[in-house]
Amino acid sequence: MKFGIVFFPTVGPADKPAQQYFDEALRLVDLAEELGFEHVKIVEHYFFAYGGYSPDPVTFLAAAAGRTRRVRLGTSATIPAFQHPVKLAGKLAMLDNISGGRVDAAFGRAFLPDEFEAFGIPLDESKDRFVEGVDAIKRLWAEDDVVVDGRFHRFGPVTLLPRPVQEPHPPVFVTTARSAESCAEAGRAGHNLQTVPNVMSTEELQSRLRTYRAEWAASGRAPGTEQIHFSYPCVVDADGEQARTKGRYDDDRNSAAIREAVAAWGTTRSDAYPGYEKLVEATKHSHFDSKLAQRKLLIGAPEQVRGQLEQIAEWFGDDITISLGVHSGHLSFEDAATTMRLMAEQVIPKLGEGR
Repeated sequence: MKFGIVFFPTVGPADKPAQQYFDEALRLVDLAEELGFEHVKIVEHYFFAYGGYSPDPVTFLAAAAGRTRRVRLGTSATIPAFQHPVKLAGKLAMLDNISGGRVDAAFGRAFLPDEFEAFGIPLDESKDRFVEGVDAIKRLWAEDDVVVDGRFHRFGPVTLLPRPVQEPHPPVFVTTARSAESCAEAGRAGHNLQTVPNVMSTEELQSRLRTYRAEWAASGRAPGTEQIHFSYPCVVDADGEQARTKGRYDDDRNSAAIREAVAAWGTTRSDAYPGYEKLVEATKHSHFDSKLAQRKLLIGAPEQVRGQLEQIAEWFGDDITISLGVHSGHLSFEDAATTMRLMAEQVIPKLGEGR
């Protein structure tokens, strides 16, 4: 397994000023570089405490690039539907150059009705906009005199400057939370995969991974060359009970944030998002203890988290990469730093010792 950290703020001005949150997050980036973590990622969301402090991942990652030399920098994920492909391709290419070729470019469809309404984009167009946007971005990174004559964008011939450092382009990930078909399509297209185990059962996720890996291999790509990233909230403390107390508080606040963000699904329906109207009810029944028991959270003393990770490896394979959600903003900087140090020093080096 490889390990990195992912920032998904779920705080607003009443909880913590944005300036303070970003100062703490960038200090944790420094620590990730020092401790040898593989990557740093950040999300894209708007308006709500649920991710709203991060409307532009590239801005944060550019700051992270300037204070690191090794750690990879990932969007988790940025939304093609909300930006022109020339703009997004150019921003990510600049970041790849500034960082010396360390960008992992993850793209997502988005799923919050309020965000689509603000951008004036119908929910029903999200999948088609995603496919068209990602295809255009990849071509802009790798080809000269690109002409796009799509449903949503028409331009060209244009040749993007600067080109990414990585050839033919940065690794492309598809971020999917619930859709089995999105996993299959990612495999067929040769895209790497990011997902959140918290939103589905172990059996559902195993099925999606089998489908993804089968489609990857069927498309002529070598099995095992795909990258699969999972994100887990993570709180580690030398005292397991203290870790659970902090983790419960953090999970409760995170659950309240997503409950507010998905409220519009109570009155919204879209064929592009079948079943999403159930999110409102599902967020009312999000229980810390059951999520911990189902290995949807990484919380406890070092030896407990080590056992949780070994179970995850048995379920999904030990070739996956884990993104640790260490700082949603509700716990202190010191709590996040402790989690990272204990993971790097007492958890990761000892994985598999008991087998």
